[in-house]
Amino acid sequence: MAAWGKRRAGLGLGRSSGGGGSSSSKERLPLSSTECYIVHEIYNGENAQDQFEYELEKALETQYKYIVIEPTRIGDETARWITVGNCLHKTTVLAGSACLFTPLVLPVDYSHYISLPAGVLSVACCTLYGISWQFDPCCKYQVEYDAYKLSRLPLHTLTSSTPVVLVRKDDLYRKRLHNTIALAAMVYCVKKIYELYVV
Repeated sequence: MAAWGKRRAGLGLGRSSGGGGSSSSKERLPLSSTECYIVHEIYNGENAQDQFEYELEKALETQYKYIVIEPTRIGDETARWITVGNCLHKTTVLAGSACLFTPLVLPVDYSHYISLPAGVLSVACCTLYGISWQFDPCCKYQVEYDAYKLSRLPLHTLTSSTPVVLVRKDDLYRKRLHNTIALAAMVYCVKKIYELYVV
């Protein structure tokens, strides 16, 4: 599997999180074993890192709702990989939006100095995301920071105090949004370049 990424959850993963006399009406029901998978940091020989990676790949393919990654190195790599994917997605959307809305705000003679580079950046980020992230099962996950949700996980059984916790999220609409904006930006750029240099 490709190298993974997003920021490590420097969570005080509150073994006591959400406690302390909270008047929350929500009950903290334990998760079933089909919802959560833990990649334990157990070293059984010199191929332990390969075993951790294999376990994580299997958990991602099985599509568990939560995946807890105890080994620090694998957790950090996974967190970084998710972060870079998120960054590409956001850059695609923001740069594409800048490309499309700049001509509405700035004078026509100057708008293409901002809109064209922004459009190219949007298309480039969308293409890179499509090639490297779109079909990686890791892109279906985000790092979980919500203290309430973390309190439902069996984090008290871990030896690490800073595991990375991944949660599976539906990214269909997110992908549609950035693909649509990047496509619109590409159409605008082609049209504008044609107007500037061909006509």
